[in-house]
Amino acid sequence: SAGLDLIERNGFGALIVQGADGKPEISHFPFVLDRAGGRLLAHAARANPIWKLMDGTREATAVFQGPNAYVSPDWYEKPAASVPTWNYAVVHIHGRPAALDDDGLIDVLVRLTSVNEARLAPKTPWKIDKLDPAFFQGLRKGIVGFALPIERIEAKLKLSQSKTASPDFARTRDALASLDDPDAKAVAAMMAALQPR
Repeated sequence: SAGLDLIERNGFGALIVQGADGKPEISHFPFVLDRAGGRLLAHAARANPIWKLMDGTREATAVFQGPNAYVSPDWYEKPAASVPTWNYAVVHIHGRPAALDDDGLIDVLVRLTSVNEARLAPKTPWKIDKLDPAFFQGLRKGIVGFALPIERIEAKLKLSQSKTASPDFARTRDALASLDDPDAKAVAAMMAALQPR
């Protein structure tokens, strides 16, 4: 799905869990998607109170933001009859996170490292087995791995879809593509996927 693809491109997200006092606990984590297992994986510092809420019964939402860009009415055929807007891609993953045992934590760390090191190619990937075993064992005592089973996905793509039948769509796509802004270019590419030239 487009939502899972976005997470694979940008796995840094905010996790929101309702605390025992009814107030939300919010923390930000680099997640890795386990498509085969239908879950997101991450780890938290033991000093972060959010992991204590991860008992597998409490609902949580992970929010991932993809590319986004301001859209100027000047790009439309009739700018005097238009207002500014924003194009964006976001994904919300709903589930009930649960803490993992030490083997699960090691799996999370290996997956996170592998996915992110691969993005640095042609650099030779750094691997966890390069760590001193005693150091690694001590490190693991300070963190908790967790899994968020994907119960529901909400992908929200606002990419000027209401204008696909209008020349304004192509004008907006081309204007965004011309900007010296990686997010604007990424939004333009997503728009191009909706309506190729």
